[in-house]
Amino acid sequence: MSAKQSVTFTRLLSLDFLRGLIMVLLAVESTGIYDYLYEHTHGTGFNIFITQFTHHPWHGLHFWDLVQPAFMFMAGVAMAFSLNKQWANDVSWNQSFIKTLKRCGWLFFWGVLDYAVRPKGLSFELWDVLTQLSFTTLVAFLIFRWSSIAQIGVCIGLLLLTEILYRFTHVPGFNQPFTDQHNFGNYVDLLLMDKINAGGWVAINCIPTAVHTIAGALAGKLLLSGSNKTRNLILWGFACLLIGYGLDYLNITPIIKRIATTSFTIASLGWCLWFLALSYWWVDVTGHRKYLTFFTIVGMNSIFIYLFFEIIGARWFNAYISSISNGILGWFNAGEFLKVIIGAICIFGLEWLICYFLYRKKIFFKL
Repeated sequence: MSAKQSVTFTRLLSLDFLRGLIMVLLAVESTGIYDYLYEHTHGTGFNIFITQFTHHPWHGLHFWDLVQPAFMFMAGVAMAFSLNKQWANDVSWNQSFIKTLKRCGWLFFWGVLDYAVRPKGLSFELWDVLTQLSFTTLVAFLIFRWSSIAQIGVCIGLLLLTEILYRFTHVPGFNQPFTDQHNFGNYVDLLLMDKINAGGWVAINCIPTAVHTIAGALAGKLLLSGSNKTRNLILWGFACLLIGYGLDYLNITPIIKRIATTSFTIASLGWCLWFLALSYWWVDVTGHRKYLTFFTIVGMNSIFIYLFFEIIGARWFNAYISSISNGILGWFNAGEFLKVIIGAICIFGLEWLICYFLYRKKIFFKL
């Protein structure tokens, strides 16, 4: 293998770590432990901390609001490394396009399936992150070979389109751009699904959040070929944070994650760039490897574990494991708090062991 190839195909360990960290946080969240701790620690200092692991109710930004943007952003970074490897191996653009189209089709299918089965019957919903990712991935791929300036221009265009749709469509009853249940995103959901999400989430979030995946692909290109990589990621992140929070501070566009406003999209992108810069410097530059395997084991089967705890976990696995652990702890007269904690540990521990088994067997599920 030539020196050029050895650089081209070097695995970005920081990306594996970040992806694994995101999936671990999501897997733990799926056990219900964050919500339980939030509800049962009101009035304590700990509640301020655990609040960061809940979505902000509307106008504002919590740490947990950055998980989904990071998921979309990491997909873009991974795309850059994947396409770089494909094209270095003489895979044509058409072949890569077909592969990407199939991947997007499967992402859409699983995203719809995730929300399809409800206690009252089948449901068609487009709010799942995988459904959103199917759109953002395709957009990022189609413009991947464009210049960086052109791709940034597309990002600006997507954000301007979002602003125009929310501010100037003036649909009766849905003409309040940044008001829950009365904005243009809610109107589109009525057209697409004949329903509005009670939590305020909207399907057209895929338009502004395509910026996260496009920016991830640009960051991946930088890591593959640029110099001063960490510095540039930090500078771009600082610029995004300044713009995003500035738009909110100046009362131009509020930071609202549930409808992915322009200010939220740009500010969250800034945090994603800083996360990647820190991870890249710590793992790939300074060479820290200790304890990373715990996260990468989960990250290398991210799609599998996401679908597992979203579909199987939420509908059967969590309740089954909790019933066993609660029954055993009941023999010792354990309190509710201990039962919830131990139950969450058992659920996540078993999910991690499933990923570990797949990792040892070199079984990796990819779309």
